Amino acid sequence: MTTLAIAGGRVLRPDLTVTTADVLIDQDGGEIREIGPDLAADADETLDAGGSLVTPGFVNGHCHVAMTLLRGYADDKPLDAWLQEDIWPAEGELTADDVRAGAELGLVELIKSGTTAFADMYFHVPEVAAAVEEAGLRARLGHGIVTIGRDEDAAREDARTSLEIAREYDGAADGRISTAFMPHSLTTVGSEYLEEFVPEAREAGVPIHYHANETADEVAPIVEEHGVRPLEYAVDRGMLEPEDFVAHGVHVDEHEIDLLAEAGTGVIHCPASNMKLASGMAPVQRMLDAGVTVGLGTDGAASNNDLSMLDEARDAAMLGKLAADDASAVPAEAVVEMLTRGSADAIGLESGRLEEGAPADLAVIDLERPHLTPRHDLVSHLAYAAAAADVRHTICDGRVLMRDREVLSLDETAVRERAADHAADLVSRAE
Repeated sequence: MTTLAIAGGRVLRPDLTVTTADVLIDQDGGEIREIGPDLAADADETLDAGGSLVTPGFVNGHCHVAMTLLRGYADDKPLDAWLQEDIWPAEGELTADDVRAGAELGLVELIKSGTTAFADMYFHVPEVAAAVEEAGLRARLGHGIVTIGRDEDAAREDARTSLEIAREYDGAADGRISTAFMPHSLTTVGSEYLEEFVPEAREAGVPIHYHANETADEVAPIVEEHGVRPLEYAVDRGMLEPEDFVAHGVHVDEHEIDLLAEAGTGVIHCPASNMKLASGMAPVQRMLDAGVTVGLGTDGAASNNDLSMLDEARDAAMLGKLAADDASAVPAEAVVEMLTRGSADAIGLESGRLEEGAPADLAVIDLERPHLTPRHDLVSHLAYAAAAADVRHTICDGRVLMRDREVLSLDETAVRERAADHAADLVSRAE
């Protein structure tokens, strides 16, 4: 057994208390072996955490990682116009090589901001999976299905592709990759395809992930056509189960919140994207009060415009207070929970906590910064003050992916240059 000690720091425990301790990792098994004092002496390798806070690696519950290629390409538009006029035409020109380049750029950004696991819905999933395997992160991946604007054969083939990819890649990258069946949304996938393929996903034991209730314009068509609200429509099609998770949940009413809580279906809150696209303010505190599992996600870098989960945590806390008209709503403790174990639980991963036997997915935050001084409350600092640039080290599955801000699993300079070239070429083709 090869061991790694994260030594000399403070450790954020699952109950959100902070203690001074070392973390001893079994690198062969990829799990935390022990947390306690003076564990570095007998370790094979030591990673300095002096003056730092050791936290669970952050979990990005919903993103489209290769959309880094479209960062800053189309801004300041509402969702429907943004998608139809800019994003979908550009995505129509995407090649597998484009997606690989964009995914690698996104993974570098995730690693540098302390994120060790993420859920991703996109296209050319084999390229995303290959990038994840090389980068060393943990992920739940799926092919996003869109049937509107397609003939029956093409629509059915798209749904079939999502299901086949979910079956083929589950357990890839030595078990670090999980999968899901991923209809884009309840309004962009026809009901006939949901009724045909959701039962197949259930038979295969594949969870389901989709956008739901992101804008008011996504709610109205379902109510008008089917006479029920979106999550009732989802229940009728078997799409609200404990292993499932939905993105956004901005425009949910009390009955839909109850449906989520009763089903055990997780919700991934994406506050930055929701603010930028003026989609609305999700009732996060009401969902938490009802017992809904709520995680955090960045959405894509085209609508955020970064993949920093620490930025997302601050946004979630601030927006949650505005939505509830209550300064005590969505407090720091709830946000840090959403940033780590909440997201992990929502997307069905075992990470997001620091305890013996848990996956060795960690971030080490440098506390010796002016904006993190004084240190009255480190949970508060995580929610309100810490930034991506404060992350010193990132470890996933026991492997050090970043040491002292240097990414070790990917060549950051080469990744940036390649992504810039692909982005320029993609935009040229799209325009």
